[in-house]
Amino acid sequence: MYDTVGRSLLQSSLSLAGTVRNCAGGPTPWNTWITCEETGDRVGAFGVYERDHGYNFEVPATATIGLATPAPLTAMGRFKHEAVAVDPNTGIVYQTEDRDEGLIYRFVPDTPGVLAAGGRLQALVVQGMPSADTRNWSGSAIAVGEPMDVEWVDVADVQSPADNLRFQGFSNGAARFARGEGMWYGNDAVYFAATEGGGSRIGQVWRYVPSPVEGQPGEANSPGRLSLFIEPNDRGLIDNCDNVTVTPWGDLILCEDGSGDQFLVGVTPAGALYKFARNASNSDELTGATFSPDGSTLFVNIQE
Repeated sequence: MYDTVGRSLLQSSLSLAGTVRNCAGGPTPWNTWITCEETGDRVGAFGVYERDHGYNFEVPATATIGLATPAPLTAMGRFKHEAVAVDPNTGIVYQTEDRDEGLIYRFVPDTPGVLAAGGRLQALVVQGMPSADTRNWSGSAIAVGEPMDVEWVDVADVQSPADNLRFQGFSNGAARFARGEGMWYGNDAVYFAATEGGGSRIGQVWRYVPSPVEGQPGEANSPGRLSLFIEPNDRGLIDNCDNVTVTPWGDLILCEDGSGDQFLVGVTPAGALYKFARNASNSDELTGATFSPDGSTLFVNIQE
């Protein structure tokens, strides 16, 4: 707990144990945090793991000191998770996968706000472009700002013992992204970073606007829309964007995970980029940018 007025730490405690390689995760509208395991390791790995890993876990975002129960949200899929974003209008959870050929997933809960009760795991498909390669590694096949209608395909075998959900989805028409990492809901849209997307492989940011009937009957007649928000291909502007948050004033803040100096980079709603802050301590990655609930304080980590 942090006092944003007095600028002092009031309380801190361990919130979860027993998980592996926890990555960005994301907040929920019902006052919890979803933490994501960025691994596909199974029971017996390294001679010590007693259970499979590669899941999401939910942690209460309260001032109560104590460990949350490490219960994996298995219906959300077992894969190399990075971040999530929750649409407060529907309770649908969007997920990134930190792989060169990763997918973008959504989890449609049976009961909004109760993720442990189960639901449907689906992968994003660009209409008219089955098994689309959004990475633009061989040129700008997908242009910045071009809106594309989306549909979602069910993903079977969500426990994925072979750690192959991305290949299952791609073979069924899902789009491929270059290392989906940071993700955040804001401005009535879901923003997510593809850290190695673009011709220079230094990052893209995508914007998904959900359907007015997202996850419901009739969605096919009024689909959600995906667009490539930025793809600078210029290390002077952005160098491997990773974690992302939406500011109280509507801009994005991107955390760099590149080479040399590491910056927080702002992006306006019009797609203009600007340097917001620099890691003056070392050249290590900046992560976890997030604002306090009152919007007065920005927190950021340095991953050493």
